[in-house]
Amino acid sequence: MAFEYAPAPESRSVVDIAPSYGLFVDGEFRPAEDGKVFKTVSPSSEEVLSEVAQAGQSDVDAAVRAARKAFEKWSALPGAERAKYLFRIARIIQERSRELAVLESLDNGKPIRESRDADLPLVAAHFFYYAGWADKLGHAGFGSDPKPLGVAGQVIPWNFPLLMLAWKIAPALACGNTVVLKPAETTPLSALFFADICRQAGLPKGVVNILTGDGSTGAALVAHPDVNKVAFTGSTEVGKAIARTVAGTEKKLTLELGGKAANIVFEDAPIDQAVEGIVNGIFFNQGHVCCAGSRLLVQESVQDELLEALKRRMSTLRVGDPLDKNTDIGAINSAEQLARIKSLADSGEAEGAERWAPQCELPSTGYWFAPTLFTGVTQAHRIAREEIFGPVLSVLTFRTPAEAVEKANNTPYGLSAGIWTEKGSRILWMADKLRAGVVWANTFNKFDPTSPFGGYKESGFGREGGRHGLEAYLNV
Repeated sequence: MAFEYAPAPESRSVVDIAPSYGLFVDGEFRPAEDGKVFKTVSPSSEEVLSEVAQAGQSDVDAAVRAARKAFEKWSALPGAERAKYLFRIARIIQERSRELAVLESLDNGKPIRESRDADLPLVAAHFFYYAGWADKLGHAGFGSDPKPLGVAGQVIPWNFPLLMLAWKIAPALACGNTVVLKPAETTPLSALFFADICRQAGLPKGVVNILTGDGSTGAALVAHPDVNKVAFTGSTEVGKAIARTVAGTEKKLTLELGGKAANIVFEDAPIDQAVEGIVNGIFFNQGHVCCAGSRLLVQESVQDELLEALKRRMSTLRVGDPLDKNTDIGAINSAEQLARIKSLADSGEAEGAERWAPQCELPSTGYWFAPTLFTGVTQAHRIAREEIFGPVLSVLTFRTPAEAVEKANNTPYGLSAGIWTEKGSRILWMADKLRAGVVWANTFNKFDPTSPFGGYKESGFGREGGRHGLEAYLNV
């Protein structure tokens, strides 16, 4: 007998979304100079949540000027004083975590369970962690008296809006830089709420500036001549364009781009544990994860057993209202992203792979895609080569560890990988051979502010998190 889950919705009343928001420049909210606005929509219901200012070139100029003016005093503060502000921001994030989690799920479409239990604790942890570094920069291994760079221009994606903000802003402020940040067009609200947190924490005006807008706003920020450091997380295509813009200038650059991670399961792996890791690797956050384990490499001898267990587990996943605490898979972030996922999934079928998805009733409004599995996939299939950025898993097989390494590395990306085996020596051998910035062993999608994260090849360069994450914001 199967038991049905009763609805367990989180209340929307804990978050108060204003009908319109301006740009956050020099400690104050203001409209865009040309008056342009755009709407931000909840992907689960297609409801308009708010109207947001569209920053133009003059707004970018104003924000960079404010950051440059604030830099002189902010960088001159003792590290222990900067740390106090970071600690204060971290505590306010904790105090407002329920409000921020609901906001993130509304604007992004991710399940409240993930925004509440994964995103928000990590956001606060990053600010706590880098607050601890602010007065110890001389002991970080980058010289006895490392200096900040100046103004950091930061552009973040829509898949983890608040977490990517924390990854960027926390180390920048700890090192003494000031910031102009542009959130993604489809998920601007949590960054604007963070601006309010900066005011609540008493952060000096101009230290953090938030510019909402589309790709043209980000391009103007990246190209601004008075920006000293550019940090970008997003698609490889945009990352290449940014690299071309920055080339020939003295700007420091870090890029965290796409991925096509291999999750490798050996015949001695604990099957049930591996299945949980596979599900977490590809269906967490609807597959909207750069380091998602979107390629499952399974040893031939256990393929049938593993696939049977995996399909059984996928059949229990609940797709629906992101604010329901029982939901496992929320809404796809936008109509544009849903169209891309559908197109690539259709190409998998057209190229001969076998498609499977559990029986799943999708809501009638919003953007939805059922968790999907492809078998009979070869390395030539588009679904095995291109980043889908959705809840779609491609299954390939291997016979030997050497073959697994060769297939795993046969990609233009190199962000992450997973290994499932009982043999510690095999884990170490594989990790040494895999060309990936992060290699998880018998787990997947585990993050910690003390651990560096970043990629190789078309997954970008530079590291965020840990001691390594300080280097990009220091003149070393």
